[in-house]
Amino acid sequence: MKASRFPGKPLALIHGRPMIEHVWHRASMYGKWARLAVCTCDDEIAEFSRSKGFPVIMTADTHVRALDRVAEAAQKCGLELAPKDIVVCVQGDEPMLRPDMMDAVCKPFFDDPEVRGTVLGIHITDETLFRNPDIVKIVSDLSGDVLYTSRAPIPYCKSLTPEIGARRIAGILAFRWEFLKIFKDLPQTDLEIIEACDSNRLCGSGLKQRVAPYPSVPAHSVDSVADLAVVERAIVSDPFWGKY
Repeated sequence: MKASRFPGKPLALIHGRPMIEHVWHRASMYGKWARLAVCTCDDEIAEFSRSKGFPVIMTADTHVRALDRVAEAAQKCGLELAPKDIVVCVQGDEPMLRPDMMDAVCKPFFDDPEVRGTVLGIHITDETLFRNPDIVKIVSDLSGDVLYTSRAPIPYCKSLTPEIGARRIAGILAFRWEFLKIFKDLPQTDLEIIEACDSNRLCGSGLKQRVAPYPSVPAHSVDSVADLAVVERAIVSDPFWGKY
């Protein structure tokens, strides 16, 4: 609720429903959860979620990054997590997420047993998105692991073309439980703080996180008040609109 760029964002209304409600219903369409819960430090979010019957896990109000909150919530989720179990972070500002995004972010674990963490990377085809500093861009190495994430348009180009393979981070990440525990114990890195992005803690510490590719779709995140109008226009044409 204290988001610096948009205070109160999780409960901002989109077609009369708080954003967190859209995220919850869309995430719950993914049928493979052992447990799904709203993880928050805010009484307002918890009260609303409970009123809708959404399970809530209360967390500390000192977390700077989403993944630190998720690590605490995983410890409190009521399941006996094995080291190889997969914990998925679905950030609450993704009101247009699609259920198959969870499949995409989990797929690399089954394709390659060496993968311990993933992040969804959506292909960018829109020049405005590419230049928007609210959108975190991502570049990867030849193995598909994160090299760096930035709010700057990377890789550099004078004009966006499909050939450069530009991708943006969507707020859906997954970790083996043993790896998420490593993440939470790492100190913040300078580049993580400068770019305000969890993934830079990993690549800045020499650890690998696989990019889970996803095609370009109009699945807009909400980073500012202006984004609400963008989402309200786009969501009515979304294939999952009207299903919850």
